[in-house]
Amino acid sequence: MSEVRISAEPRTEFGKGGARRTRRAGKIPAVLYGHGEKPKHVALPALEFAAALRRGGMNQLFSIEVTDGTKELALPKALQRDPIKDTIDHVDLLLVRRGEQVTVEVPVALTGEHEKGGLLVTEHATLSVQAEASHLPESIEVSVEGLAVGANITAADVVLPKGVALVSDPETVIAVLSAPAVEAPAADETAEDSAAE
Repeated sequence: MSEVRISAEPRTEFGKGGARRTRRAGKIPAVLYGHGEKPKHVALPALEFAAALRRGGMNQLFSIEVTDGTKELALPKALQRDPIKDTIDHVDLLLVRRGEQVTVEVPVALTGEHEKGGLLVTEHATLSVQAEASHLPESIEVSVEGLAVGANITAADVVLPKGVALVSDPETVIAVLSAPAVEAPAADETAEDSAAE
């Protein structure tokens, strides 16, 4: 996944009033933390940040250029959203370094044709993996090609991209091909049958 360059301004106002003023100016209050460094409070451009998140999700790597001259690489760690407007109210960003291994949740994409007549049920839509911070996969393809009714696919069955290691329990079930539900006869029908006998 390619990194997104984004500019940020140092934030000097704190508390609810300061955060509201930052949001009114079209920016998102954010905190950069990690590597034992003192947390850095910044304001990110709201529209640009939200658009990058829509494209890359929570594993989008950001190259943040702060107007005080510092540059940081960071991954979104936690978002607070406005429940009514669905806008981002605040974001925590974890500082990372190039070459550093990080653990992230990656969405699973099921591909292929399973045996006909079964119902494919996704048990886990993400996998926890470890990879280099600047080479995080956007998603992991999991093939269900030829999967038989009653069979399942576990995390151990998934072929991971080069440089990606599984962190999830290998026994974690990703998908199951269930047999179609057989409708039980209605209660009044069974009562009629017994009466007829």
